[in-house]
Amino acid sequence: MPVCSGCAGELPRHDAPACPCCARPTPEGQFCGHCLRDPPAFDSTRALYGYVFPADALVRAFKYRHRLSLVRFFVGAVGSLPEADVVVPMPLHPRRLSERGFNQALEIARPLARAAGLPLEHGGVARKRYTPPQAMLDREARLANPRGAFVCRRRFDGLRVMAIDDVMTTGASLDALARCLKAAGAAAVHNFVLARAG
Repeated sequence: MPVCSGCAGELPRHDAPACPCCARPTPEGQFCGHCLRDPPAFDSTRALYGYVFPADALVRAFKYRHRLSLVRFFVGAVGSLPEADVVVPMPLHPRRLSERGFNQALEIARPLARAAGLPLEHGGVARKRYTPPQAMLDREARLANPRGAFVCRRRFDGLRVMAIDDVMTTGASLDALARCLKAAGAAAVHNFVLARAG
């Protein structure tokens, strides 16, 4: 077990009232101003943790230091998941996949799909454009960076898609992915992320 039960109990669960669309904290769980003014293409977001210490350190260890043993811990901490018909991990560009050696979203999606009894679709959406890492950019650049970065290689007609990623900050990448999925016929896109920043 990579995290002891005592430390696991100290992790910042994302259980406080939050916008049902983007999971940004709101006083009574109502839709936030951002989603009311400029609704994203996705329909809901569920986050396991807030992206603050020590959860942020665990996610970074998994993502950048190849601590893949943490996947079992993260998946074991998940309660209910959005209702869906298919699971789609956030795609990586082949160059980024070569640099990192693995797709962190796919590593999370595999056991989640298995646990939920859902098909995993990791070849049906691709990242067609190489983009700088979101973590290196300011907010304005993060919002613009992933636009038009994805292409769907199959149809998702009438399907409810559960999109998987590790961290959600501005939500721009998940929004761009949802736009691609809906253009390919998806009826709804529900996000699940390990951690929500902000």
